[in-house]
Amino acid sequence: MSSNTIGSFTRRNLLRAFASTALCAAPVYANAAGFLRGSGDIRTIKMHSTRTGESINTVYWIEGEYLPEALKEVTYFMRDWRNSQIKAIDVRTVDIMSAAHSLLDTTEPYQLLSGYRSPQTNAMLRSRSRGVAKKSLHMQAKAADLRLKSRSVAQMAQAATRCSAGGVGSYRGANFVHMDSGIVRTWRG
Repeated sequence: MSSNTIGSFTRRNLLRAFASTALCAAPVYANAAGFLRGSGDIRTIKMHSTRTGESINTVYWIEGEYLPEALKEVTYFMRDWRNSQIKAIDVRTVDIMSAAHSLLDTTEPYQLLSGYRSPQTNAMLRSRSRGVAKKSLHMQAKAADLRLKSRSVAQMAQAATRCSAGGVGSYRGANFVHMDSGIVRTWRG
């Protein structure tokens, strides 16, 4: 495994190798329960960060249980890359991202533009752009800005919206979709 890949040869990786190919990545919200039921009983997340050069491809949930070690990897991967500050990522956000990815029927990893943002980073970004919320859910580790080369912003937003489990913002000009575990809502930036 290359040095810019997060993860290690663990029980989780072995389970991934032998797990069924079906993915059950339903968000944990009550209104989205059972959204993507399949014959498999795993949830995965696959992302790449051009900002850090890191990649992650991990099973984070098996047979009704979140895997703490995998969630630590996801949290580290989604850290504020500007100052390396870390805050535990809300698993509901990861579930939404995973479910939307499954609906998009692609093997391409998400490109993570922004996950957790420290208050300092959010303030700096806000001073440069009026599109950054003062009380952004990024600061609560409940949001991610994502893109896929193989799918349009409209396709990604539609998939995330179908999950009916959080906020979905479409930013066509900047070519990314915001997904969060806040209240269900949509907007265009």
